[in-house]
Amino acid sequence: MTENTDENVVAAETPVAVAAPVAETKVGERRPFGGRDSRDRRGGGSRPPRRGGPRDERRSEFAQKMIGIRRVARVMAGGRRFNFSAALVLGDKKGRVGVGVGKAADTQLAIEKATRAAKRAMIQLDLTKTRSIPHNVEAKFCASVVEIRPSPGRGLVAGSSVRAVLELAGVSDVTAKLLSRSKNPINNARAAVEALRQVAAKSGKGGPSLGGK
Repeated sequence: MTENTDENVVAAETPVAVAAPVAETKVGERRPFGGRDSRDRRGGGSRPPRRGGPRDERRSEFAQKMIGIRRVARVMAGGRRFNFSAALVLGDKKGRVGVGVGKAADTQLAIEKATRAAKRAMIQLDLTKTRSIPHNVEAKFCASVVEIRPSPGRGLVAGSSVRAVLELAGVSDVTAKLLSRSKNPINNARAAVEALRQVAAKSGKGGPSLGGK
């Protein structure tokens, strides 16, 4: 009798597992208090969109090449004020090319201005089937004089910033020569554009003339 009583006492003191309370989360969906839903776990379920939305950066159709960037100082009453000047060549390698210059207090802003200027001054070339030019062209801009001749089978033979202009224009099988002693890359590039303007397509989209003398 004593043994049965002791067994009953032990059984009465043993804790009984009780189901954890549940709470309504959504219609037809239940989860325990203090628990985490499988979708709340790290890496589980669909993540919320990143700040700023999905990336919608589109690659530009134009390629660009810097031909000059410099810092310009202007003396003011309180000291010197610095600005940046950037020059670049912009083209799609399919017959469109332009040269632009931008000035601003920040380098990135100067590059953006130069890009917009190059797009405004872009010309469309009328190339042959071999991506060459139909005849010899020559132009002068400031102190720079450039001559471009078609040379079948030789590829692109050019130097300085003239090569950048011809590459981004998609011109091949030509030989370019600097007939002046000018080492200014911006003037050389603009002289090359003025020379290529002579073989530009007659569509009214040749861009404004640079007006070099």
